Amino acid sequence: MSHDSPAPRPGPSSQGTARRAGPLKGTCRVPGDKSISHRALMFGGIAGGTTTVSGLLEGEDVLGTAAAMRALGARVERSQGGLWTVEGVGAARLREPEDVVDLGNSGTGARLFAGLLAGQPFTTILTGDASLRKRPMARVTDPLSSMGARFEGRSGGRLPMAIVGTGTPEAIHYRLPVASAQVKSAVMLCGLAAEGVTTVEEPEPTRDHTENMLRHFGATVVVADNGAGGRIVTLEGRPALTGGHITVPADPSSAAFPLVAAALVEGSEVRLTDIGRNPLRTGLMTTLQEMGADLGIENERIDGGEPIADIVVRHSALKGVEVPPERAPSMIDEYPVLMVAAALAEGKTVMRGLGELRVKESDRLQVMADGLAAAGVEIETGEDWMVVHGGGGKGPAGGVTVATHLDHRIAMSFLVLGLVSENPMTVDDVAPVATSFPVFEDLMGGLGADIDFGGDAR
Repeated sequence: MSHDSPAPRPGPSSQGTARRAGPLKGTCRVPGDKSISHRALMFGGIAGGTTTVSGLLEGEDVLGTAAAMRALGARVERSQGGLWTVEGVGAARLREPEDVVDLGNSGTGARLFAGLLAGQPFTTILTGDASLRKRPMARVTDPLSSMGARFEGRSGGRLPMAIVGTGTPEAIHYRLPVASAQVKSAVMLCGLAAEGVTTVEEPEPTRDHTENMLRHFGATVVVADNGAGGRIVTLEGRPALTGGHITVPADPSSAAFPLVAAALVEGSEVRLTDIGRNPLRTGLMTTLQEMGADLGIENERIDGGEPIADIVVRHSALKGVEVPPERAPSMIDEYPVLMVAAALAEGKTVMRGLGELRVKESDRLQVMADGLAAAGVEIETGEDWMVVHGGGGKGPAGGVTVATHLDHRIAMSFLVLGLVSENPMTVDDVAPVATSFPVFEDLMGGLGADIDFGGDAR
């Protein structure tokens, strides 16, 4: 058994370039779902007994979570066949880490660990890379502080941050000011150590992997409508969590890149297998279907409490649509690549309710606006909205290098654009792609895409 085997990654600040080639053809499985992979390792680590995980995403973010759980006392190992085993210690027996816990680029990891560690009777210091240290943590630390934890960080509540946990957190009823699965999950993870019922009310439904997996491990979680379009999630504190097996479906956020590429590149037909079809994660597919994309959903099934299916996508002419703002939580990570699809649609695509994009790995709304405009796409943008005027099937001029700001989804989105632009598209740094999609270059190349990591446009 070994700890982990990260996929090879490009060197520091390696450029990547994509250019037009033939149609995309073939069948592939993108890496495992990042959200579920994080939670499988964390929940397995605080459960009693053994948890086995198949299909785990072996990107840098998730490997960082594995390392953090080891630092907290769990035994986390990977076998040669790719099966991961977690020997849990029980939530009450996590140990104080001997060193600073470095979560790299993982905003999900930082926020989930903030919740988990807030309920522990010791102090932990969290840090991350330059991008993560810029991201706001106050929306997580505010409710956790009301549960009894203390936080000492840099100005604006940024990492590095000391989390002074409380072994006896107070169960609270918390209304999320902005829909966020990460904040909801952080409060619930702290609530695991509380006596009594912790309640989180969200204004719009957000991805519910935490609720599904906690039930899978034996917790009592009840979800009800709040009568105003949102949900009320209640968790009974101090459950006896028991390890089991988790099958991680293919990540729909990663699948978005070959999916959109196949829809845009003429003559393409691609089958994406085992895609997670959680109804709170399907906003991109719904939007693409409204735009006229030729998508087939086959072999639908349930595995480990999560719906999955195979997706067949063929090239099709897209038309601009207006994306309702209430759909944003179900596709927040997919907006960058949707903007690429909109660049080739006929007419304009209007996207509103995008404020959350400004606090991701980068200010994704601004970075996408800058890059699209540089590539020759006509756009309009505001504080939380964007309008993309499409080329009616004709790709933009391209031929530019885009600054990714250490953001994996920005890098992959503009590489997809390079497959249909008149001139190659280059991104300044593909190294962050390893955080969520370490096999992106090889997988896309296997389908016929001309994507080169480490080269310049030529």
